[in-house]
Amino acid sequence: MGELFKNIMQIISDWAIPIMLVGIPVYGFAKGVKVYETFIEGAKEGFEIAVKIIPYLVAILAAIGMFRASGAMEIFVRLVSPITDLIGMPAEVLPAAFMRPLSGSGTLGIVTELIKTHGPDSFIGYLASTIYGSTETTFYVLAVYFGAVNIKKTRHAVASGLIADAAGIFAAVFICRLLFG
Repeated sequence: MGELFKNIMQIISDWAIPIMLVGIPVYGFAKGVKVYETFIEGAKEGFEIAVKIIPYLVAILAAIGMFRASGAMEIFVRLVSPITDLIGMPAEVLPAAFMRPLSGSGTLGIVTELIKTHGPDSFIGYLASTIYGSTETTFYVLAVYFGAVNIKKTRHAVASGLIADAAGIFAAVFICRLLFG
């Protein structure tokens, strides 16, 4: 059963992106959408939004830098690691899991270090990579997108995003234990 699941996941993983890269433009063309022109218009809008969000981006990156430089990340990891040990999550992966809601590039740096240290085919390498792909930069997204449209009260967005991140982490641990553990 586990080997069949692994083979199916490998086939999906190999073909998902090529099918989407070809399928979406073909579908749009079949529906009469001017695919190239629409893409260019979207790229223009994306660039305009990027210029608007630069102040928010600088603020969140400065806050992340202070959090890591202060040593707060290491303290937080030490406090929470007994809990994650119960679900089978190695303590080495905790910094990546905690950094992910804050910064994609910061998390990528941590994941890169873990892969260099433990190897790309290690359980820690698989788990860190899966967490990176299964979670979102919640605070970054909220700061950038809500800031771009001047939303001041986030209501339930922070809680919803963090719950989704926790679900992604638990799912990553479960799937990695199933496939690689």
